[in-house]
Amino acid sequence: MPILIHLDVMLARRKVKSKDLAAYIGISEQNLSLLKSAKVKGIRFATLAKICERLACQPGDIMEWVAGDEDEGEGS
Repeated sequence: MPILIHLDVMLARRKVKSKDLAAYIGISEQNLSLLKSAKVKGIRFATLAKICERLACQPGDIMEWVAGDEDEGEGS
């Protein structure tokens, strides 16, 4: 997937536990874990905003686009 998730890095930098972030956002720890491991297909802007609010960061601090092959092939 060309989008990398660096949420675990920001959690460590801010010294915030996953459990505490999940509670702040209002999602389960399991769903946060899926998000951290990039096993989700999308994220709501409201969820992203809460993450950025709690971690005092920008969306680009926790997500990165890298050039490469997409999971879904596109015709040339």
